[in-house]
Amino acid sequence: MKSIAVYCGSSLGNDPKIVIDAQKLGTALAEQKITMIYGGSKIGIMGTVANAVLENGGKVIGVIPEFLKRKEIVHDSVDEMYTTKTMVERKMKMIDLSEGFIALPGGFGTLEELFEVITALQLAQIPHPVAILNSNGYYDELIAMMKKMIQKGLLKEKNFDMLIIETDISKLLERMRNFVPNAVPKWITAKE
Repeated sequence: MKSIAVYCGSSLGNDPKIVIDAQKLGTALAEQKITMIYGGSKIGIMGTVANAVLENGGKVIGVIPEFLKRKEIVHDSVDEMYTTKTMVERKMKMIDLSEGFIALPGGFGTLEELFEVITALQLAQIPHPVAILNSNGYYDELIAMMKKMIQKGLLKEKNFDMLIIETDISKLLERMRNFVPNAVPKWITAKE
């Protein structure tokens, strides 16, 4: 894996452990010479991860839509910055540049990006690993909801198992490195 898209909040939130984990992830990406692809902001968790990568000699590529340039405050120290017209173009560019995807804590945008790439993996539209860094239990309820989807017969367990979920950054990156896609076709027959 040469590049990983990091999906996360443009706010810092109120949990210092999440910010610390964002810094640790940025450091780990730099140490492992993995280029970070992200939303291009210098604020919030987004800025925290990017700064940690840069401070440790790593490479960062930002992708930001024109209309968010003022709102999210563009990071002017990244190695490359792409500007798109729309959010859809931003997401597609990030996917095109990435060989893996990690969701850190964030809001609606982070969840949208996470579910877009895990769905693309499930449908064999991308072959790359998708992961959640479950910092300080942030995603516990979401993980429980996905398990309920399995129980209710609306999500295949094999597809859920493609999603890498870890609290430890080293284990998360190792599992991503060793990932082999194994999607079960989404379409359910009448007998299922």
